[in-house]
Amino acid sequence: MLSSLYIKNFALIQELTVEFNPGLTIITGETGAGKSILIGALSLVLGERASSDLVRSGTTKAVIEAVLKKIHSEKIDSLLHTANIDPAPELMLRRELSSNGQSRCFINDTPCTATLLKQAGEELIDLHGQHEHQLLLHADTHEALLDAFARTTEEVSAYTTSRSILQELLQQLDMLKKEAANILEKKEIVDFQLNELKSIDLKSGEEESIENEMTLLENAETLFTLTTALSNLLYDNEHSTYSTITSALNTLEKLAGIDKRFDMHIEEIRTAKSIVDELSRFTHSYTSDIHFNAERLDTLRERQLQLQRLCKKYGRTLPELIELKNKLDAQSNLEENLEEKINHLEQEITLQKTKLSIHATTLCHKRQGAAHHLEKVIQEQLAELGIPHTTFIVSITHEENPQGDITIDGTTFTAFPRGYDRIEFLISTNPGEKPRPLIKVASGGEISRIMLAMKSALAESAKLPILIFDEIDTGISGRVAESVGKSLRKLSRLHQIIAITHLPQIAAMADLHLGVKKSVQNDRTITEVTPLDNESRLQAIASLISGKQISASSLSLAAELVEGARH
Repeated sequence: MLSSLYIKNFALIQELTVEFNPGLTIITGETGAGKSILIGALSLVLGERASSDLVRSGTTKAVIEAVLKKIHSEKIDSLLHTANIDPAPELMLRRELSSNGQSRCFINDTPCTATLLKQAGEELIDLHGQHEHQLLLHADTHEALLDAFARTTEEVSAYTTSRSILQELLQQLDMLKKEAANILEKKEIVDFQLNELKSIDLKSGEEESIENEMTLLENAETLFTLTTALSNLLYDNEHSTYSTITSALNTLEKLAGIDKRFDMHIEEIRTAKSIVDELSRFTHSYTSDIHFNAERLDTLRERQLQLQRLCKKYGRTLPELIELKNKLDAQSNLEENLEEKINHLEQEITLQKTKLSIHATTLCHKRQGAAHHLEKVIQEQLAELGIPHTTFIVSITHEENPQGDITIDGTTFTAFPRGYDRIEFLISTNPGEKPRPLIKVASGGEISRIMLAMKSALAESAKLPILIFDEIDTGISGRVAESVGKSLRKLSRLHQIIAITHLPQIAAMADLHLGVKKSVQNDRTITEVTPLDNESRLQAIASLISGKQISASSLSLAAELVEGARH
């Protein structure tokens, strides 16, 4: 509950603290006294847009602070936790507005954003300004009202989750189809290039290999001459290196038999003999493998020229051509994979559309059941509020769409964000007239009462603990005003209600009556708010009956109204 509202240097208010009680709080005062300034201040501390014009002239800063008794709210707890704001037994919202246009917001004395302030306020207070009940005329608000009455949170959540999954799948399908279309568009070029590159059978390192082999073939005669000469020097000649080293080894062994100091060199010369022997065998083998193959050389030259032309054509090196071939090959395979993925995804989408249709049907059935009950409740409420011959209809329709995502009994419909239902309230306030949309039928006074009837119908299911009405009595009087007062009083047993009114029948229903008056002090106009005792309350109600000139009869009628309200 809202326990207090502190206001300083805001519009006509110099400084005041208003204490509130549970139940029904009524605010009255002369026109222009500043009743709506209270609502404006409360709107500001609930995060509404601020204007520096509201700072009292001659001051630098306006301060509005609302203290609310803490109630259990997971949303509030989550907001505070996310913003690193320490919880407290009470929730204190504060807004400071400077004359230079700067604004600062606080929750429990911790700085926060106006958005956070607004989010917290929206969880606790439902504030209806003088014209906000006109929102009831807009059909886009009717779905939320019906859902609040039907308590469809679980069904709506199941539907919206299913719809989100479907939208994500559809986005994936769209992306895959675009990718497939892009590949298809380039398919002819890709296939041509891939076939050309595959037909040439590119191999990594082939250029270097061809060059090396060509060098050997082109120098075959020189290689044969040189290796033959080397073989002669090493082994095949009578005075070859091998023969000389063998002789030297024999001599060294004889010397070592006489002087052991030669032993250390025997192994060295044996190693030299082994090296020469090995080199000789390699040279013999190499010489025997030398081919004078002009045909092979021509083939290599032709292959080299083929690779060079291909590299020039594509403007790439051989390794880059191989990389391109692999890329084109992967792209070609991707086309087949994409078709498989698209088919699989389309099957998933069909399944998800079936699930969505089931959730949509379940939600629709619950809404339809609640709609019939709401129609009856609203008609009963409106009868009590002085509109006795009302026909109130909750219209639930659906939009057929051949491309829709919801299928019911073979017909496809558009899947809206919160179901496939289009919900609109229709009304006829006169017998024999066909129900039509609220905006085409209801007068200002009727809309006020329809809104109050709606709030009364939703009272038990509504989460907001505090309801504030600024001049809900627009366009009504007499017996209807009494009915509105009774309805507000009844509603205040489930919610804290704060209402501004000009009607004595409504004012008489108050559990707490606050009087707003304007006065001049030190040549400055100020607005004051005072809780009224029994006597001053009768004076205030009597002034609503007869104006400034309060008569004995108006006082007597005021007393009767108050006494009647008690019973």
